[in-house]
Amino acid sequence: QVQLVESGGGLVQAGGSLRLSCAASGRIGSINHMAWYRQAPGNERELVATIPNTGSASYADFVKGRFTISRDNAKNTVYLQMNSLKPEDTANYYCNAGVRTLWSSIVLQYWGQGTQVTVSS
Repeated sequence: QVQLVESGGGLVQAGGSLRLSCAASGRIGSINHMAWYRQAPGNERELVATIPNTGSASYADFVKGRFTISRDNAKNTVYLQMNSLKPEDTANYYCNAGVRTLWSSIVLQYWGQGTQVTVSS
């Protein structure tokens, strides 16, 4: 009913920048939070940043000052601007959103398919 599609991943040198995008589509009534997670091989998925429908974003300590999450509610899209990238930022990055579908009062969690970010040293 709802799809999240990420884009913008790729290969970048340490110190470089990338901008990830995630667009939500489908039978959307409203979107609560939107967030980015990441998972490196052998590691658990971890929260990178989250942004509510209204209010301030929050960040994991390991990206504070380097990454910025933002959203365009008119486009149902969330972005992650990643600056000063480090090799340890290499991971598959996943978009997550809490969505209330049309004609429903229930908020469900949806995930994108992931986009790979590789930072070379």
